[in-house]
Amino acid sequence: MKRTAKAHLSGNLQEGKGELTTQSKILNNTNYSFKTRFEGDNTGTNPEELLAAAHAGCFTMAVSLAITERGLTPESLDTEAVVTMEGFSITSVHLAITGSVFGISADEFEVITKAAEQNCLISKVLNIPIS
Repeated sequence: MKRTAKAHLSGNLQEGKGELTTQSKILNNTNYSFKTRFEGDNTGTNPEELLAAAHAGCFTMAVSLAITERGLTPESLDTEAVVTMEGFSITSVHLAITGSVFGISADEFEVITKAAEQNCLISKVLNIPIS
């Protein structure tokens, strides 16, 4: 399986404007730029936000899989991923999950989430601390 995305940027880094498009077209000429990345006051996305979304989704699916493998069905799982940048480096990702799963204890849920934190596909490709 391969997934693709395309980026286009016109102009210099600080004043240029760009668009991102994904294979599925869920992002289709979506605005991204220096301003959406570092100033935050503009409508559009940025690579770090997309990384956070990808990590939150991957991690949540890994937790769901582990729960399902125990013969249970999650009613709901909600994850927030916070990507931290210091200067021009991504230094960490913090994942916070809440869930409603009948038949599982809080301790079991924590064991599952700790394993998923390190073993979801996005976690495996990042070389930074994940908590």
